[in-house]
Amino acid sequence: MDRAVGRRRGPAARTLRPAGLRGRPPHHPPRHLRRDPGACPGRGEPPAARHLPGGYPRPPGHRPSAPLPDPVRRGEGRRRPRRCGACASPGSRPAPPPTVAFEHDGQAREATAPLLVGADGRASMVREAAGIPLHQDAPHHWFAGLLVEDAHDWDPQLQAIGTEDDFGFLAFPQGDGKVRVYGGYPLDQARRFKGSDGPRRFLDAFALACSPKNAALVSGKPAGPLFAYVNADSWTDEPCAPGVVLIGDAAGWNDPIIGLGLSITYRDVRLVSDILKATDDWARVDFGAYAEERAERMRRLRFVGQITAAIDMEFGEAARARRRSLFERSAADPGLKAHAFAVMAGPESLPSELFTDAHRARVLEG
Repeated sequence: MDRAVGRRRGPAARTLRPAGLRGRPPHHPPRHLRRDPGACPGRGEPPAARHLPGGYPRPPGHRPSAPLPDPVRRGEGRRRPRRCGACASPGSRPAPPPTVAFEHDGQAREATAPLLVGADGRASMVREAAGIPLHQDAPHHWFAGLLVEDAHDWDPQLQAIGTEDDFGFLAFPQGDGKVRVYGGYPLDQARRFKGSDGPRRFLDAFALACSPKNAALVSGKPAGPLFAYVNADSWTDEPCAPGVVLIGDAAGWNDPIIGLGLSITYRDVRLVSDILKATDDWARVDFGAYAEERAERMRRLRFVGQITAAIDMEFGEAARARRRSLFERSAADPGLKAHAFAVMAGPESLPSELFTDAHRARVLEG
């Protein structure tokens, strides 16, 4: 699941647009609507639609900073052990080339290559074979996604996010009456949308008092399967081993609530490609720089995803009061939401103090 289909994709977008270029991202809806009775002056009184700015304004307190350098911004995050790649020091012997055994037409085959790139998803066999440990946070909520068609009454220039009772929703128009919708719900409701009529019941859950416009979604038709996942982040300390490098979900994934799955993969591909293009000896290539950059990038995105989940995908009176408090406090102090710019402009574009426990406490506890 990734909200980025047909939209500008956060961190990776820096490869598509020169740094500093102003203006709304291509294909990004110009209006964003936040619907939440708990964050409004009175229950059932959603705030007016807020227009996205024409560019990406610097959040309050922002200091210009370079991207997480090659390999990473110095002084932010610990250095990574240099075990990545076939060889970590010039002059040493290269590791044996990786070998893949398989069966074709009833015959056992074996193939070797200077380097094996694992891009085989969350259940990566390459990661397992290379003995690269995968770490994962405790799940926070269920998150499901569905493509809807025949939702022609939904404003194609409007994306929306909201929470009511025990359901949080996101809606992103795709054009031609299609809308990609997502919903979050409590962990103890694993079977809430199971069964053949699950997609229909999922759409019916979008009938919320705080967002009358959702009627256009409810009247639409499921255009594909409904997939649901727990939202936990995962990561690898080292996305590489001698003769092997992992990219995308195989190297660890981010909470889908901030929709950066493709962005993360695109940047992984770019960084690994740049390292490979810089040498002709792929048997001795060192991916330590990639490991360092990815570790800090994923740490920052994990931080943003956890705050977003705590705000948008927690339910009950305490959660409603937290949303109301943030809504009111951020009107006077927009810096409380500055961490969210990491999603649109890249996590390296913000100062390091926005990714600390102190900032989290300011946002969630007031």
